[in-house]
Amino acid sequence: MKNRKSIYTLIALLFAIVFYLYDHYSWGEYLFSKNSIEISNDISYQPTSTTRQIVNHPYYSLSYNEKYEQSEWVAYKLTADQIKHTKFKRPYFTKDKKVKTKSAHYKNYTKSGYNKGHLCPAGDRKFSKEAYDGTFLMSNVSPQKHDFNSGVWNRLEQKTRYWATKYKGIYVVTGGVLKPNLKTIGSEKVSVPEQFYKIILDYTKPEVKAIAFLVPHKDSNKALYTFVTSIDEIERLTSIDFFPDLPDDVEAKLEASKSYKDWSFR
Repeated sequence: MKNRKSIYTLIALLFAIVFYLYDHYSWGEYLFSKNSIEISNDISYQPTSTTRQIVNHPYYSLSYNEKYEQSEWVAYKLTADQIKHTKFKRPYFTKDKKVKTKSAHYKNYTKSGYNKGHLCPAGDRKFSKEAYDGTFLMSNVSPQKHDFNSGVWNRLEQKTRYWATKYKGIYVVTGGVLKPNLKTIGSEKVSVPEQFYKIILDYTKPEVKAIAFLVPHKDSNKALYTFVTSIDEIERLTSIDFFPDLPDDVEAKLEASKSYKDWSFR
């Protein structure tokens, strides 16, 4: 009888420990501490927000900047199994109701000469209709010249999907460089960035690596690697800390590098 009581007590203690861990820690943080350079799919390495207006959607997150009427960054994970070629009917662009200060209206773009340029591309979210439609929120677009949007920027988006397939899983952060005195469009004065950036983190083994692109807002036939810069440079231009949750030594190394030798440019 005493042995049975001891066993029951031990089982109760184990359950108590499990529930404590469940209530106080996310499993991602419990299994992968910040001291490890392994990155779990359960951990989102979200950038900081200069506006403190972060919005989390099911398939991407963003930081909205009301002053410029667009997101300063959009961030999401892109895995090999998400790369699909499904053809969905394009929905209309709509306001993002989660943006407390209200996102810009699509009418700002009418006869402006600029496209509604996706930051999280619809082409990255073809694995479901819900995910695809979710990219047509006005918080996920920025004014882009047509030849830029369909030219060099489209090439970079395709390359990003190639890397997601090759490296199995990547984390992407994209936005325009927002600063005072930019050209604006529409009655809400939506700013037109002069440069766009894309930062890509490969969080698969054997090593974590990152690459950053800073692309002038005009079409170009130059090779994509000519636009490679350091994450530190983009942080200087935007005042955003892109990977604050990485271990400091790993973050410093990744963000200072301008090397693209570990990335496959076919």
